[in-house]
Amino acid sequence: MMRITALAAAFAVVALPAFAQSPAEKGKEVYAAQKCSICHSVAGVGNKKGPLDEAGSKLSASDIRSWIVDAPTMATKAKADRKPAMKAYSTLSKDDVDALVAYVSSLKK
Repeated sequence: MMRITALAAAFAVVALPAFAQSPAEKGKEVYAAQKCSICHSVAGVGNKKGPLDEAGSKLSASDIRSWIVDAPTMATKAKADRKPAMKAYSTLSKDDVDALVAYVSSLKK
């Protein structure tokens, strides 16, 4: 019985990394859960007026984070006048914001 328990524990340790999510994968889930595609698109899916396909090539991680947590300030800074204006997602957890930043940073052409 002890061998079976030890074997099961060893398997769990080896298999765990295979099921671990990357930050960008988690960010993609947060993107979907927050319904970001209502205003933005990725790979042609979502609102085509707000494509994010090259955001990772054009924006730093710091700028992406600022767009997420303080969009009104970033819109003023960028002279962006898109209607409706992007709202700030200041209530997202740090982990969710980090994941979204990783996801949007990964969007490069």
